[in-house]
Amino acid sequence: MKFIHVSDLHLVPKGDKLWGLDPFARFEACLDDIVKFHGDAAFVVVSGDLTEKGEVLAYRQLGARLADFPIETHLMLGNHDDRGHFLSAFPNAPRDEASFVQHAFVRDDAVFLLLDTLKGPPSSAGLYCPQRKAWLKAELAKAGKRPVYLFMHHPPFSIAHDLMDLIMLDDADEFLDLLHGHAIRHIFFGHAHRPISGQFRGLSFSAPPSLVHQLPLVSGSVATVYSDEPAMYAVVHATPDKVLVHMDAYLNRAPADMDPEAERGDWY
Repeated sequence: MKFIHVSDLHLVPKGDKLWGLDPFARFEACLDDIVKFHGDAAFVVVSGDLTEKGEVLAYRQLGARLADFPIETHLMLGNHDDRGHFLSAFPNAPRDEASFVQHAFVRDDAVFLLLDTLKGPPSSAGLYCPQRKAWLKAELAKAGKRPVYLFMHHPPFSIAHDLMDLIMLDDADEFLDLLHGHAIRHIFFGHAHRPISGQFRGLSFSAPPSLVHQLPLVSGSVATVYSDEPAMYAVVHATPDKVLVHMDAYLNRAPADMDPEAERGDWY
């Protein structure tokens, strides 16, 4: 099974700029690239920070753009989002009984759980309250022994970044305890604005950078808090024995300085 993971769109109304970049144009270029090169993907997950300021207009424009996007798309919330404004623009968005924007679906006998970790202003950290935990417990129980792929906006552990570790998921250890004993294949998150992958307590994880501004790995390595580094989306190949995540810098893909016919011989 092949699917796409995108995160941190930070959309503002069309035509507006954010830190000198055009979020909507970058998002549209991402969608076009996915359709052109990965039209066979089963679905796309966008793991939060859909907008920069939670503006209703930005959500409506997002919905209008996705209306003719041919691949099934699942939207999640991040700390820059507004749950009420999102639901006003997407009234049919799946949610749990407490109206948190989280849901489960099944593909190829694997369970995909998309969590709502939005805490709300003024905090940029994540929160997974008792009501949301109860939903997750129930969904994990339903999953049984089937493999589970978990999507969330906030990382539930330190990622060794001095800024982002201040605003990771609150009560992370309590959250991770819920996962113990279940067949969690992989955790996908966003929020970090960096390409990240690794393993924590036996759980593999990955995160793509944002489609707009990034966070430098080392504070002070550039003069500003944010940096201008390549935007990427993740192409995931998931099979019973493997989870493979490719990061594609779709805006920075250009031919090398070489003859088009060079190096096309037999490599094996």
